[in-house]
Amino acid sequence: MQQGGIDPTDPESIERLAAFLVERGVLDELTLERARRAQRQSGERFDLVLTRLGLIAEADLARLLAEFLDLPLVDPAQLPEVPLLPDRLQLPFLKGNRIIPVADRGDRLLVAIADPFNTEAAAALSYLLGRPVDCGVMAAGDIERALERLYGRGDTVASEAGAEDAGQASEDDVRRLEDMASEAPVIRLVHELITRAVEAQASDIHVEPREDSVRVRYRIDGELSTVETLPLSLRAAVTSRVKIMAHLNIAERRLPQDGRVKSTVRGKPIDLRVSTMPTMLGESVVLRILDRSSVQLDFAPLGFQGAVLDTLKALLAQPNGIILVTGPTGSGKTTTLYTALNLLNKADSKLFTVEDPIEYQLAGINQIQVQPRIGLTFAHALRSILRQDPDIIMVGEIRDLETAQMAIQASLTGHLVLSTLHTNSAAASITRLMDMGVDDYLLASTLTGVLAQRLVRRLCQRCSAPADEVPRLLAGLGERGRDLGGLRKKVGCRACRNTGYLGRTTISELLVMGEGIRRRVLERGSESALEAAAIENGMVTMFDDGLAKALRGETTVEEVLRVTRMG
Repeated sequence: MQQGGIDPTDPESIERLAAFLVERGVLDELTLERARRAQRQSGERFDLVLTRLGLIAEADLARLLAEFLDLPLVDPAQLPEVPLLPDRLQLPFLKGNRIIPVADRGDRLLVAIADPFNTEAAAALSYLLGRPVDCGVMAAGDIERALERLYGRGDTVASEAGAEDAGQASEDDVRRLEDMASEAPVIRLVHELITRAVEAQASDIHVEPREDSVRVRYRIDGELSTVETLPLSLRAAVTSRVKIMAHLNIAERRLPQDGRVKSTVRGKPIDLRVSTMPTMLGESVVLRILDRSSVQLDFAPLGFQGAVLDTLKALLAQPNGIILVTGPTGSGKTTTLYTALNLLNKADSKLFTVEDPIEYQLAGINQIQVQPRIGLTFAHALRSILRQDPDIIMVGEIRDLETAQMAIQASLTGHLVLSTLHTNSAAASITRLMDMGVDDYLLASTLTGVLAQRLVRRLCQRCSAPADEVPRLLAGLGERGRDLGGLRKKVGCRACRNTGYLGRTTISELLVMGEGIRRRVLERGSESALEAAAIENGMVTMFDDGLAKALRGETTVEEVLRVTRMG
């Protein structure tokens, strides 16, 4: 019997659910027809089709189904700290039905279930325990994480693989690799690794061969941590599965390869950028997770505020000039540039980008992927873009003199140019361009501003506590009018995976080309001379910006010292 008389495979029930979703503004008629067509062709349940196509996120669907079926929505915070009835309930049953006990009320049991239409599971529990079972709805991902936390992972995929346990797979037989990569346990393993990484808000998945095993690590908030150690027998199968997903050549193991995967995780569309690299022990695989739904293209949530934000917006409002964003790999430069483009993307402006690679597709912006193998370099693309009558151009990175000269030429002909450099500070960007061979007078007349930035981890707001001591570096700052009472320290809780940090924010310094700096550029001044002139012109250094965030309790002094390399 279906929940509330609703059968998600019955046409009449489907229409009732569809009408409810349209009424709630979740679906429009176009996407609804797409879902209906997919459901008819696949024979899958209508609600499952919605998440598989990425039309509704899994968590949103759980909330909507709870409302539709008049059932409570169970929050993960309501879950117990220890397993309920562990001697009576078996993990395979709970995992297979994606159901978890939430509260033992003596005469009744409250459970959360991912599929509220699966009334048989609750009925079986009621029969087993000899008492009524009340159901609430919870997203499948939350249930799976809770089961893993409370009961462990149970049988590993490696044991399911069976045949792979016998020994190392042969990497010379391409057909064998394809067969291995297509086996259900391997497909399930790779999908689970990706799903867990997305749910943990990881930016990268690293699959690394070792002498006796395969190590899987996630980069979360900039820090790498090991999440899985797989048997060596799965190395070839996992690598081949990822290559098949990214449409790479599974027979080529001597050269690096790059590819892209479009996937759906918990109803959310996800892009994965795949890179393989041959090493002595086998191929190292890195998957960069590009989750567009988790990226906020707004300066304030990124950590920009106050005078820096006002000045940056003023620079972006100028009709021409060059604005550079600088910092090491992984410092958030691309996100900052995308946020600037999002701000500038107006109906009366034509925007072009030249990128390597294109990380996110931006509506209304002409994005070009460089392809050096066919001669489409940054400089070549930039030269051609100038014939397309653009207003604003974003160049992914200035790597050589030719690209720098083309960017300057674009600025001199009335275009606003945004780009990046890999330098440690704003002032170092100017000396780097001069070292490339850019003429000082051209640099002084076209460069309008340089933003240097880093990402620091945010303190977890649930568990951070007031600092019980002031770092020695700051001991004397109180005498200069600094209020050190806002300093906080990391503690650690379940929400932040016991790290004390949750999420990241930006610290930055913005160098604006004033007369004093231009004079020093024309004198070919040193990096320290340029930085002194910028500070005299009002620039707040990256360390001071980070310190201000630490004093507001957003991060720690140790984090600021770590990324600014002052400690």
